[in-house]
Amino acid sequence: MNINPFDILKNAQKLQEEMGSFQEKLSAISVTGSAGGGMTEIDMNGKMEVLAVRIAEEVAGEEDTEMLQDLIAAAFNNAMEKIREAIAQEMGGMIPGGLQGLAGFPGGFPQGGSR
Repeated sequence: MNINPFDILKNAQKLQEEMGSFQEKLSAISVTGSAGGGMTEIDMNGKMEVLAVRIAEEVAGEEDTEMLQDLIAAAFNNAMEKIREAIAQEMGGMIPGGLQGLAGFPGGFPQGGSR
């Protein structure tokens, strides 16, 4: 088998350029996760950064902090799932065979179900 090291280098450079472009796209991805029928919302970008948290007045005025914490956690998890889906959609065409077994990306890409 004849392997040309220059071809390997070209492919690696192309992949590095595509990954750099993908990193830029992560900042542009934006989703809103919600819980409690919209009473709690979290905005996140593709870098898994929470951009904003909104809690309806009828929730924030209540004394039940446990419910408030549960709503925030549920909204966060909903936003994370939407980010995973958006990233998987963006990367789907870049990697032969999809994202199975791909590690090292924000939030991971678990197979089947949610956390």
